[in-house]
Amino acid sequence: MKNEHGSLSINSENIFPVIKKWLYSDHDIFFRELISNGCDAITKLKKLEIMGEYNAPEDQEFKILIKLNAEDKTIKFIDNGIGMTSDEVNEYINQIAFSGAEAFLEKYKDKTNEDQIIGHFGLGFYSAFMVSARVAIDTLSFTEGAKAVHWECDGGTEYDMEDGTKETPGTEITLYLNEDSYEFSNEFRAREVIEKYCAFMPVPIFLEKENGEPEYETIDEADVTEKDTVIETIIEEAKTEEIENEDGTKETKETVPAKKKAKILKRPVPLNEIHPLWAKHPNECTDEEYKEFYRSVFKDYKEPLFWIHLNMDYPFNLKGILYFPKLNTQYDTMEGTIKLYNNQVFIADNIKEVIPEFLLLLKGVIDCPDLPLNVSRSALQNDGFVKKISDYITKKVGDKLSGMYKTEKESYEKYWEDINPFIKYGCLKDEKFYEKMKDYIIFKNLDGKYLTAAQCLEENKEKHENTIFYVTNETEQSQYINMFKEEGIDAVILTQNIDQPFVTHIESKNEKMKFARIDADLSDVFKEQTTEDELKGLTESLSEIFKKALNNDKLEIKVEKLKNANISSMITLSEENRRMQEMMKMYNMSGMDPSMFGGMGQTLVLNASNRLVQYIMNNKESENTNMICEQLYDLALLSHAPLTPDQMTRFIVRSNDIMILLAK
Repeated sequence: MKNEHGSLSINSENIFPVIKKWLYSDHDIFFRELISNGCDAITKLKKLEIMGEYNAPEDQEFKILIKLNAEDKTIKFIDNGIGMTSDEVNEYINQIAFSGAEAFLEKYKDKTNEDQIIGHFGLGFYSAFMVSARVAIDTLSFTEGAKAVHWECDGGTEYDMEDGTKETPGTEITLYLNEDSYEFSNEFRAREVIEKYCAFMPVPIFLEKENGEPEYETIDEADVTEKDTVIETIIEEAKTEEIENEDGTKETKETVPAKKKAKILKRPVPLNEIHPLWAKHPNECTDEEYKEFYRSVFKDYKEPLFWIHLNMDYPFNLKGILYFPKLNTQYDTMEGTIKLYNNQVFIADNIKEVIPEFLLLLKGVIDCPDLPLNVSRSALQNDGFVKKISDYITKKVGDKLSGMYKTEKESYEKYWEDINPFIKYGCLKDEKFYEKMKDYIIFKNLDGKYLTAAQCLEENKEKHENTIFYVTNETEQSQYINMFKEEGIDAVILTQNIDQPFVTHIESKNEKMKFARIDADLSDVFKEQTTEDELKGLTESLSEIFKKALNNDKLEIKVEKLKNANISSMITLSEENRRMQEMMKMYNMSGMDPSMFGGMGQTLVLNASNRLVQYIMNNKESENTNMICEQLYDLALLSHAPLTPDQMTRFIVRSNDIMILLAK
């Protein structure tokens, strides 16, 4: 072949414009693209071998080798795949965006399938120019009589091509890194990037330092193979131990026999796993394999709660594993990781078009060769197909959870505290998921028993109808909890941030079902039977005394005659106003602070059966009346919400004063 100098032909039908610097958002992506090209080249050759169009040597081991030279600032990507002729270099390299993978599939479309062909755009090779001042290709086609080709380009639109010196089929691409990219010739940096993008590519990937010091390892001589380079044979001496016989004599006995060892050049270990767990059938995978895969991929050493293995061939190809991790935080500060792959090639984390938003709280991997990727493989084209994949994943998660409730209820309840944020968030975000899960949402009651909403209503129907009472803080609301228990009324525990919007969502779906916090109002079951006139006078009189003592004209006071005479005062806040205030706080809106008495919807309830309240009624002019009014007010606040620092300081001082009075 004569030497050739020419200009690159840009095929703008596939991509326009071609801007090498900004073709990919992450410059380290060139590792993925060039290794992917090597995988494709090997995959093509394997397929030709299956079809009888190529006879591989008996000792053929397909692999990709990456050589780093930190001194020369070069990286070499070497594969022993199909290779290229000069005509193919012209076609696939000199015409930008002509995809070799597509051409190969077109040629052999009746004989093979595209499941394992990675490249689609013919642009991956050009990612090399994002980090290189110059790129060289040395290639030799597998075809009989082919001549080696050498190609070079300095990143402009001109190239040089001539006969090469490569002697074995395959391709070697050499990157002469630019000043901004020297880091990639460092072994640790290169290893980090390869493990990020190529951890599961279908061909073994090896990394070595060019001109680096040889590394050795010692193995049993019996384990040496023909491929090992033996440096020396080592005799490991036998281990002995002196023992004393019954007659008192001593002798030395051999405990571990002598062993022959061999010092060999360290065996190369691939950086990737070519048969990832998700590619296997679920029946072939053990629990320990699932856990080990989770630890390896996500570096999370807390065991996952459980997992879902996705395995679908029709109407689209999708495989993957989704893990429900054990949580330590509230749902709104959690961030999971769903890794998206295309034919075992890493694409990106957490692509919302494919993964339903609420499932981004999970950890997992999804491999879908049918995804319509854009030119850089780092985002997806929006279309109906992607929506179908998302819907399928949602359905499979719903099937797993509902199936667990039906057949493994004990496990479902055990995991509930960890998985309920996923489920509730999913119900808020996805109508189909809510319909799937609505009958399997459970609530923990005051006795630690799990009930569905329907069961909660059934348990309390004799005391009240269509209302589920709930607790948000068992300590702060202990007074109310005790009242409920005394009357045999149940309540459920809802302590997470998501619970308020979630119960509002349930109410919107069920007109006859309402949720009310345990301190929202006082049910008639807690009260003695009295006449309205009997309490009216007390309310007017006590309202005047308390408003004056607390210097608060906006104070809303209600007097009730409770069955439990030990309760002196309480705060109630209507459910509607509480939710409004919490919503305002959530969105950082200025407004009422629930801890400030006199806020909209709050009421101070005084118990006419209590001796302290009766004392105030009978000693309106006493010098201690104001102090007792203030104390009852603070006691009511304490059983409703934490006091502010100033309120707490005054409460402690006043408590001391009261004890001094009693000590006199």
